[in-house]
Amino acid sequence: MELLDGAQAHATFDQVMADFPARFRGQIPPGLPHSAWMLLEHLRIAQWDILDFSRNPAYQEMKWPDDYWPKTEAPPDAAAWDKSIEQFRRDLKAIEELVSDAGTDLTARIPHGTGQTLLREVLLVADHNSYHIGQLVFVRKMLEAK
Repeated sequence: MELLDGAQAHATFDQVMADFPARFRGQIPPGLPHSAWMLLEHLRIAQWDILDFSRNPAYQEMKWPDDYWPKTEAPPDAAAWDKSIEQFRRDLKAIEELVSDAGTDLTARIPHGTGQTLLREVLLVADHNSYHIGQLVFVRKMLEAK
């Protein structure tokens, strides 16, 4: 589970989000393409999509990139920020539970996929989350340096 949680060589989601200043949540640093809100929502949406694909035989593919990014630079309010964080955590826990279930064959092809396995999807989540959590760290550092 450490691969999914971060730690080891990477900052964890909870470490990065623990005290993220409200004043920075909707700001895009000069020269960068995304605000913290945009990255948080993208993390949540993409992780949900991978989880849904991994376990839902009736999975409906989302449109890239439109469905994977929020429409606004800033959260509508603090409750939306908190809700996004909590949903990200719930979905990550669901992925961890799926992986740790002794009845789960990580190398079996996902029946409704095109050759993907759960192992591939879990590695995708870990890689994707690590990348964008790193971007969140960078966004915060850039905004704090202004």
